Amino acid sequence: MPISFVNHSLAIFTLGAHLFLILGGLYFLLLRRGEANHIISFFRRNSLALAFIVTLTSTVASLFYSEVAGFEPCYLCWFQRIFMYPQIVLLGMALIRKSFRVVDYSLALALVGGLISLYHNYIYYGGASPLPCNAFGLGTSCLRRYVLEFGYITIPLMALTGFLLLIFFLLLARSHYKNDLLSTTLKGKGRERDKNKKEAD
Repeated sequence: MPISFVNHSLAIFTLGAHLFLILGGLYFLLLRRGEANHIISFFRRNSLALAFIVTLTSTVASLFYSEVAGFEPCYLCWFQRIFMYPQIVLLGMALIRKSFRVVDYSLALALVGGLISLYHNYIYYGGASPLPCNAFGLGTSCLRRYVLEFGYITIPLMALTGFLLLIFFLLLARSHYKNDLLSTTLKGKGRERDKNKKEAD
């Protein structure tokens, strides 16, 4: 598979993700209580599966670049992988068991990985760093450019987009889990109240 084809495909996915995040953010801010709540419900119901797809895509893409394309990861890339790769196991088990209890742990990993990725992009696009990006001698320079698509999409930006998407879907999953838990609790209390009422009668 030509590397240029993969670069362009991932860049299109990244561009689409940017549009989705912008529109999704506006939707939640402006229309969350509006008529089209079925859209939110759809993404909430499928949030774990969508988060898993994002994690799987990010992992496969990073392995392709390092193991197939031969792009040596920098040390910040390694740290980001540490917080992305375990998500496949966590979210995979959550999907199999149909459980949302893992969301808080997954979200914690995603937030830390996202902060590292944000810092990586900060220094990549010209921000000052207190240490040289290869100061620890692990991997290549954090500033080395392997990919540039649409004039602005690079590998660090792809990684940050992946973390932002993952955080977005995990927040939806967390909201869905809380609503479901509240609904179950209220139903349980209702049944208990009806039972007590019947016993009193």
